[in-house]
Amino acid sequence: MNARQSIRIVADAHALSAFVPALAERLARRPGSSVTVEISSTGAMRDTALETLLTLERMVLRRGRSCWSDLIGEDRLNALLGIPSTAEPDIVIDLTEAGVEHATAKVLRPLYDGAPGESALASALFFNGTPQISILSSSPGEEVVVVANGVASLEAASGIGGAMEAVWSRVLMLIEKALASPRETGQAPTRAVHPLTRSDVVRRSSKMTAMAAARAAYRLCCHAPHWRVGWRHTTEAQDVWSRRDLGGKAWNILADPGDHFYADPFPFRHGGRDHLFFEDLDHKTNKGIISVVVFDEDGVPGPVVPVIEEPWHLSYPFLIEADGEIWMIPEASLSGEVSIYRAVDFPHRWQRHGALLSGLEAADATVVQHEGRFYMFAVVRDGVGGYSDALSIWHADGLFDPWLPHAGNPVMVDDRSARPAGNFVIQNGALMRPVQDCRHGYGAALNLARIDHLDPEHFEQSIETHLAPGVAAWPGRRLHTLNRAGTLEAIDGSIIRPKLGLAASVVDRANRPI
Repeated sequence: MNARQSIRIVADAHALSAFVPALAERLARRPGSSVTVEISSTGAMRDTALETLLTLERMVLRRGRSCWSDLIGEDRLNALLGIPSTAEPDIVIDLTEAGVEHATAKVLRPLYDGAPGESALASALFFNGTPQISILSSSPGEEVVVVANGVASLEAASGIGGAMEAVWSRVLMLIEKALASPRETGQAPTRAVHPLTRSDVVRRSSKMTAMAAARAAYRLCCHAPHWRVGWRHTTEAQDVWSRRDLGGKAWNILADPGDHFYADPFPFRHGGRDHLFFEDLDHKTNKGIISVVVFDEDGVPGPVVPVIEEPWHLSYPFLIEADGEIWMIPEASLSGEVSIYRAVDFPHRWQRHGALLSGLEAADATVVQHEGRFYMFAVVRDGVGGYSDALSIWHADGLFDPWLPHAGNPVMVDDRSARPAGNFVIQNGALMRPVQDCRHGYGAALNLARIDHLDPEHFEQSIETHLAPGVAAWPGRRLHTLNRAGTLEAIDGSIIRPKLGLAASVVDRANRPI
């Protein structure tokens, strides 16, 4: 039985944003927790330059849609949370800029590039991009330590306000992690806080308006994004994992009809033939299905054949053999499940077998057997924030045995090394995995990571190699999947694809390496 725990959130009155009740409501769902909010009246009103910028973003970028960066009144907070308790807390969550101390409670305090408070977060986002999040922990008579840290993905963020929401969504995860399993993680970085000025806002608003117009024009003329699959037959000594680059034998492009894009390629060798499964997205519906091509004896791919379609979007067709059968675990996060399909008549007929996990938004599930157990890696979110920064792991005795959450979930919050990008491999005796590097946007590049420790209690990995598109070997603008089976190796990337018959020279120039 969980011991009861009283949590008090302390927030500045001038920064009483919608994030505060979101945090309180999430923590209140923890078994045995009671949550109250205390409003600190110290400090000035929200910086006028920041408020001006956020107001412009609400009008231009979000068209009035709500966001956690929106200010709320204390009356609304009271209506949401009820009458605050006067009992002394066990835990204090300090969201203030000035800081609070407590004689008996443990204090957890989020920092952004080493500085606390809303202004520090906005400054970091405006001038430096997504900040390092550090959760400080201090107890009476003990040293202040960092007990959780991470870097949030901004891939789904709209403006500074949306970026604040994305970062706060991961602060929430990291606070929960610090409450459940605190672990010292080193020192917090330090960076000076540069306050926003009116001239900063003017420059930003002009750029924001121009970019909004450019994006609208781009979407009117071009499919955005348009992914394509690259494939080649190669030896193990010349594949990407061995070379640690995209060079070597030239990549072939899997031809698409123009109004569909192909991504997330997973090669699979069966019956002496190579098969390539992938996401097949119709630009008209913006919904993906799973398709396959079968290679002939000469190594040439045949026609594209759809094999699995659901009412929701499907992608990332991870394949695995177990119990004498071939199984597929496609990404289906919109369904709220991690579903598994059995090959009834490989490769074209598949039947849904059931759900390995339910009641969560999990993407790109990738399974590996390691030291006698099955481990499933996937990125998770709870309706808010990016899709590529919060890695969770589950483990089981067998593929269809109960999947148990890893003790450290989320085992990392990192926009550069969390999201799976393909199958695990063993290289020089080490377990390795490709990961997406989303520091410059979703699917911008790949990293190759070595698993340093993996068991149900601990996880550690190290990045060994960075792979970027925009080179002669693989021209384009993105790169987010790497897989190999037998001699067939596959990657993907995006290009500019016009909706109408634009001049070929314009398209060629746009698709050159960057």
